[in-house]
Amino acid sequence: MRIEGPALLVRMYLGEHDQWQGRPLYQAVVETLRARGVAGTTVLRGIEGFGAHAHLHTTRLLRLSEDLPILIEVVDQEDRVRAVLPELERMLGGGLITLERVEVIAYRAPQGGS
Repeated sequence: MRIEGPALLVRMYLGEHDQWQGRPLYQAVVETLRARGVAGTTVLRGIEGFGAHAHLHTTRLLRLSEDLPILIEVVDQEDRVRAVLPELERMLGGGLITLERVEVIAYRAPQGGS
């Protein structure tokens, strides 16, 4: 798969303990995106944040949270992103989804078969 030039970046902000059909939401999102042929995705675990309810989630020892922020980033061509967005929106119970136009400079697998 090749991607060059204009693309969309999707960012999904959710909580570590958010669930979809009995499993972690972030895991279900990654599996859904992979099954739909999206170019790739990355899940990042935050050290601190808050959302719509302003409840602080943090790794600081005295306020250790069991529900840290999760950020899922997806970059692909606009048509592929827009095709999967309704499904992602249905999966998200609480949180935020944003879109941003980006320009892909390089997208390739490493040489040597990894």
